[in-house]
Amino acid sequence: MNRFRAGWLATLALLGVLLTACSTAYAPTPLPTPTSSAAATTATSPTSAAPPVTCDNATTSYAALSTLPAAASVGGRLGEIAKRGYLVAGVSSDSLLLGSRNPLTGAIEGFDIDIVRELARAIFGDPGKVKFTVITAAQRIPVLQDRSVDVVARNMTMTCARWQQIAFSSEYYHAGQKVLVRKGSTAAKLEDLAGQSVCAPNGTSSMTTLAKYPNVKAVGSDTHTGCLVLFQQGQVAAITGDDTVLAGLAAQDPYAVVPTSAPITAEPYGLGFNKDDVDFVKYANGVLEQLRTSGRWKAIYDTWLAGPLGPAPAPPAAVYGR
Repeated sequence: MNRFRAGWLATLALLGVLLTACSTAYAPTPLPTPTSSAAATTATSPTSAAPPVTCDNATTSYAALSTLPAAASVGGRLGEIAKRGYLVAGVSSDSLLLGSRNPLTGAIEGFDIDIVRELARAIFGDPGKVKFTVITAAQRIPVLQDRSVDVVARNMTMTCARWQQIAFSSEYYHAGQKVLVRKGSTAAKLEDLAGQSVCAPNGTSSMTTLAKYPNVKAVGSDTHTGCLVLFQQGQVAAITGDDTVLAGLAAQDPYAVVPTSAPITAEPYGLGFNKDDVDFVKYANGVLEQLRTSGRWKAIYDTWLAGPLGPAPAPPAAVYGR
């Protein structure tokens, strides 16, 4: 880890300690509420109508474009984005390694952020032409439905239920739900935490899974950072979430650990889109194909995830047929 990365991780850890020392009760992390702008909420007539949703494999998406045409020529939502001159992306600002604000520069950065920057690069030839809108996990679907954003890149699990509300790209990362506990704890999975309080963010598949364990007291929070504060205050015994997210939380707390254990669930991540933007999804899938084959996906993984999670696996294979 270079000295720069170590420096801002240490800063984040110190902030977590200060939050613990100065708070007696957790107040939800204040985040900007996405607001509709004329640029991002223009009504769109999709160039391809979304077909009725059927789902027996949530990772199945629309076939990627074999070549990437000029975005303006595609029409529909993608044409509007090209005309506007920038992409509007809903992201996290407190999920270290995936999407978090660098305390030294103020920039939002991480694995998810670099993925969406590659989409901007394909559209505009410039990865910087992205406006980031910070959203909570529970806001991911509503901001796509009301078109406050063009795309959501916020470690969102592809599920059949969500396909009824939005559309997904092909899978761009395969995570798994685990638990984070205090060092020295004998708990390694949710079954080991019977009678204890466990936190997960509201509106996530992690909370849905947690609710299936009646012997564990489920505690909700707006964000994973909120869960970390509750954990540091001793109000919960553990946090459950995707291994990618938990690795970022553990990096901020020297007394926390993610035990080695089999994942509780599989969590395939997809970029989220309005369900009517089928051609935009096909274009994005073409971009993801290029990232897989060019080695760029591995480079992004190595930048953000190789340290805490180990050597890069093969990128998830795309599944088409929707």
